[in-house]
Amino acid sequence: MSRRRLFAKENTFWAFLGQVLDSDGGCKEVVRKLQGYATMRGLKLPSSSTSSYCAARKKLDEATLYEIFRHTTQWSKNASPSSNTLKGRRVVVVDGTGVSMPDTAENQAQWPQLSSQKTGCGFPSGRICALFSLDTGGLLSYAMGNKKNHELPLFRENWSTFRQGDIFLGDKGFCSYFDIAKLQDRGVDSVVTLARRKPVSKKECLKELGNDDLLIEWPKPPYNKNLSYSREIWESLPSKLVMRQIKVTITQPGFRCKQFYIVTTLLDPQKYNCNEIAELYLRRWKVELYFRDIKTTMGFDILRCRSPFMIRKEILMHFIAYNCLRRIIYEAAGNTQVARKSICFKGCLQAVRNWELCLGTSELTRQERQKMLTDLYLAVADYTVTYRPGRTEPRCLKRRPKPYQLLTKARHVMKEIQHRNRYTANA
Repeated sequence: MSRRRLFAKENTFWAFLGQVLDSDGGCKEVVRKLQGYATMRGLKLPSSSTSSYCAARKKLDEATLYEIFRHTTQWSKNASPSSNTLKGRRVVVVDGTGVSMPDTAENQAQWPQLSSQKTGCGFPSGRICALFSLDTGGLLSYAMGNKKNHELPLFRENWSTFRQGDIFLGDKGFCSYFDIAKLQDRGVDSVVTLARRKPVSKKECLKELGNDDLLIEWPKPPYNKNLSYSREIWESLPSKLVMRQIKVTITQPGFRCKQFYIVTTLLDPQKYNCNEIAELYLRRWKVELYFRDIKTTMGFDILRCRSPFMIRKEILMHFIAYNCLRRIIYEAAGNTQVARKSICFKGCLQAVRNWELCLGTSELTRQERQKMLTDLYLAVADYTVTYRPGRTEPRCLKRRPKPYQLLTKARHVMKEIQHRNRYTANA
């Protein structure tokens, strides 16, 4: 029921979406873009002030944005399986990450900075636990907390994302008796790295299924009052879990560890070969690339909004934009018969940024718009990343940082020393 004005709800939503897709990401960039649109249509030139746009963003309903985000997850849930699945079963990979935001009193109250940092010298930090489809790379759901929240409680808020027959894939931070047992009750199998328990030897196992492949039994751990669930829930857990322990030895150079253990509820060695499970876990690294696409390529690692309720909207808009880009990659791969895992995410983002002005023109006919979409898919699929197994690169920086003094006090207290050439930045 909003009035027909420049910053109507739909215009504000699309402007906000364009803002998180832009390389600049500032509000002034959005206003300049709207001025360009107005000039193309022969309309009155809007003001260069960002106040109206910022006020309109605050009026966007967070619940509506969340429904839009859920809508963008549907295609990923129903996508046809590819080689990234295991026996045609959907694999959901889980991991956590951190984000920082402007240092305001409201943000500090919601997401306080690290206790080791002095007041005025740090930034509020939030923690996000996200679930991705390993096959499509689409973001399925997420939960957000602060630095005091462990990933496991945040992960449990997303259990409804799993469907019966799914496979949960996680690192050692998600190796939990409680979570594996509860997901098994939902018909979900788990593949995680062994942590907080000693590997079971051949003498202690129930059965030897193959070389470095053991059928083991996990007893229920003792109750701890510091757990995030009650004693009644703990008592309802089974007294033991029958698991499968696989020892993986890495001979390829470049990996930090040389061997590790995988525990899984996929017990059939004939149907699920130990080498296939090991290869599946090695593909877990894709979730780190998904986060890199969102945080580094889309500029999500440092948020811009100065209040918690706008931070939550900014996060939703980034995830909506990310899923839209993944959908474009999925459709481009289908239209051009190019493997979607080889299509470059950054190339897709660059193409969308430059096609946006053309597709936003209302004077286009249906045929012209379809032609532009076809050309967009061709351009996206034309930018591929070659698969280079075994390639290793040192995680080192070549460019030296500027020798600025480190901020060790609040900015209004800190004073820069007089001779800058007499100090150097810490490595």
